[in-house]
Amino acid sequence: MKAFLKTAVAAAAIALAGTFAASAEQVKVGFSPEAYPPFYSQDSSGKWGGWEVEIAMAICAEAKLDCVLTPIPWDGLIPGLKTKKIDAIMNSMSITAERQKEIDFSDKYYNTPTAIIGAKDQKFDASPEGLKGKIVGVQVSTVHAAYAKKHFASTAAEIKEYQTQDEANQDLAAGRIDATQADQIALDAFLKSDQGKGCCDMKGTVAPDLEVLGPGVGAGVRKGDTELKDKISAAIKGIRANGKYNEITKKYFDFDVYGEEAQSN
Repeated sequence: MKAFLKTAVAAAAIALAGTFAASAEQVKVGFSPEAYPPFYSQDSSGKWGGWEVEIAMAICAEAKLDCVLTPIPWDGLIPGLKTKKIDAIMNSMSITAERQKEIDFSDKYYNTPTAIIGAKDQKFDASPEGLKGKIVGVQVSTVHAAYAKKHFASTAAEIKEYQTQDEANQDLAAGRIDATQADQIALDAFLKSDQGKGCCDMKGTVAPDLEVLGPGVGAGVRKGDTELKDKISAAIKGIRANGKYNEITKKYFDFDVYGEEAQSN
């Protein structure tokens, strides 16, 4: 009987250890549960899809990580990462020096221009002079908010912050603001929508500012989580090399959103 109990206890310990080993590879990927097409969008059943969702899952598969999409409001993503509510952020978060004070980043997985859109009946460009006297909407806690405050605050009538980019787009369509700044691809998607087509057009891309806008978008991880960061960076290189990145990208874009060259962090 004692021998049986010892064997049973040993077997349970091995099974428990196996459970811990399996769960150690599970990664909670944080994202803000808001429509940001074509990167993130939700179907009628509530399932999330889009280019970034597919790329994130491809990265996880390549890295042999069991990833679970975990919704957290945008301004709670970095706090959630630091308090271990999530293990990584894959949500169009630009790599910036300011954010690198709090978290680490993988290599970039895309880099696209930053643009300004506005009402069709207003003629202006994406410069401080062009936005003189305008109300400019931006999403809170984004590089776009930081950029607008740095470059447009001295000439714009107001830099108005929103919890989501969709709210800024809605206010632009309603005429409550004059312009909004965001990723060009996301703004292009809005301009192709029924609402966007009727109200607004592209005013141009903003002048480069590497310090604020960063070298591209990467996966955010906790400070010191080098193992996960390296796995994700290697997986990004892997899906670029094996064609999976291009296979997914061609479903959404007719150009390579990756940018000129990789950035290591």
